[in-house]
Amino acid sequence: MNDTNIKWDKIFYGRAWIANIIDIIQTKDILQSFYFKRYLLRAMMAGFIISIITVFVLMVKTTFSLDWGPGLVNMIGAITFSFALVLILFTNSELLTSNFMYFTVGLYYKLIKPYRVLNIFMLCFIGNIIGACVLFGLMRLSDVLTPDMVTMLDQTIETKIHTYTFQNILVRAIFANFFINITLVIAMQIDDVVAKMFVMMFGVTIFAFMGYEHVVYNSCLFVAGLFYEVDHLALWPALKNIVASFIGNYIGGGLIIGLFYAYLNDHGQFKTHRNK
Repeated sequence: MNDTNIKWDKIFYGRAWIANIIDIIQTKDILQSFYFKRYLLRAMMAGFIISIITVFVLMVKTTFSLDWGPGLVNMIGAITFSFALVLILFTNSELLTSNFMYFTVGLYYKLIKPYRVLNIFMLCFIGNIIGACVLFGLMRLSDVLTPDMVTMLDQTIETKIHTYTFQNILVRAIFANFFINITLVIAMQIDDVVAKMFVMMFGVTIFAFMGYEHVVYNSCLFVAGLFYEVDHLALWPALKNIVASFIGNYIGGGLIIGLFYAYLNDHGQFKTHRNK
């Protein structure tokens, strides 16, 4: 059977989806190449947003923990945390874990060199961390984080760096970024803003409720732990968590989602991009 007669755009996402990804990749690459400070600021905003939503989640959980059961409190916290992705995407901020998907597609179609992708990943991650430092530096000058919130922060950090093994973190991180990026893939097909927001929120709610590992969120927690000098924060266990969650997030978002959909949508229709 001649596959040229198959309308691939009707079966997979097709030319429009890949064109959208290509546009995103090229915009991000130009930003970090020629507008370094602006790109860094966009990455800082993403870290700032995740951090301030983290504070919000701590507030929600400590407020309702005495009245409601832990399961319901965790679900409310997960829904609350899902606001972060909506804010990040609609403010055009730069989050490392969504870039895993975009730039793996770019690597597959040979639109960007690997060293440039690595440079973007590192710059984005550094910007995310700086944003968290700015947020928690400001918070430290106030009494927004109550003693109960700091205690919950310490308990969360203890679980992530002392209870979980490297392998456990790695697998949890794969699922975390799988849900984030499958959400993005679906949201890219939707024009209605409310529907797009809903899709973004349910993917993040799943990963947050299940306790999966997200490298940027975890790093923001560790930054908070530094500023508030929590008891269970330790350098090497925290680095173990960051390395394992970084690798796992790339597998879940970059390979399982990005590479998978890049291959499904590749039927020779983008050879002109590859030859450039």
